[in-house]
Amino acid sequence: MVKIIIGILILCILYLALVIIRQVKRNHEKFNLKDNLLGMGIAGIADFGDTLGIGSFITTTTMFQMTHYLKDERDLPGTLNIAHGIPTIVEALFFVTAVPVQPLTLISMVLAAVIGATIGSFLVVKMSSVIVQRFMAVALVITSLLMVANKMGWINILAVGNNANGLHGWALVIGVIGNFILGGLMAAGVGLYAPCMVMIYLLGLKPIAAFPIMMLSCALLMPFTSFSFVKSNRFSTRGIFGFVIGGVIGVIIAATLVKSMSFTVLSWLIVIVSILTAISLWSSSIRAKKESNYDQENVE
Repeated sequence: MVKIIIGILILCILYLALVIIRQVKRNHEKFNLKDNLLGMGIAGIADFGDTLGIGSFITTTTMFQMTHYLKDERDLPGTLNIAHGIPTIVEALFFVTAVPVQPLTLISMVLAAVIGATIGSFLVVKMSSVIVQRFMAVALVITSLLMVANKMGWINILAVGNNANGLHGWALVIGVIGNFILGGLMAAGVGLYAPCMVMIYLLGLKPIAAFPIMMLSCALLMPFTSFSFVKSNRFSTRGIFGFVIGGVIGVIIAATLVKSMSFTVLSWLIVIVSILTAISLWSSSIRAKKESNYDQENVE
């Protein structure tokens, strides 16, 4: 099963590489050392954090704004998905081969996320993104506090062992349903990484088992989401070769660190990532609320 997954991921890398090369030729874009070094720096930092579970989109968007990397803001979604696609797949390759997770658990949860994202793209987008983001922010803070209390020995309600490499019975059902929901919420702007890490921890799996599950989920999602961006030619190729190379380097460095982390360090990492994600989600909901109010005022 792992060999099949590896084969699929390699095909995804080849597909995205061909897409990038074709677009560079179509744009008649000449190699620019400065742009490629800038792209390498941005992606290196963003994908380093992505491999730790922080996510790369928000970090990249911030650095894009600071450096004026994009000439057209409409290219942002496509650039994020396509330029980060190969590094994300490398993340999945690394953890799928290096971190043992029972095939049934891995495949069922990944498929649930993919199906959830597909359905969510039609249904969840009709929901209020502000409400979804704030709900997830509060949920992440509460679960993070519970994890802290458990690690400090104040409560024992989460003492489930965290030594398993796979889920069974009701725990597997909860994991599949949970990842289906998280995949759907990605359409509302809620990242899958942090809540998936928390869910994995609460269900009793080893903390590091979250990495192949969440990264394989996103690695399979990103090539599919790239179709519309390729068709509409809505992504930037500025310094994109440096971007991809820098992203892969950041992944390799961070993945090596994560693999060698102790159970305790990984547990605290999940707490930190969850809190940072909650803050980011709440901030995004505030911006979305302001933009919505501004649009309503202009209509009136």
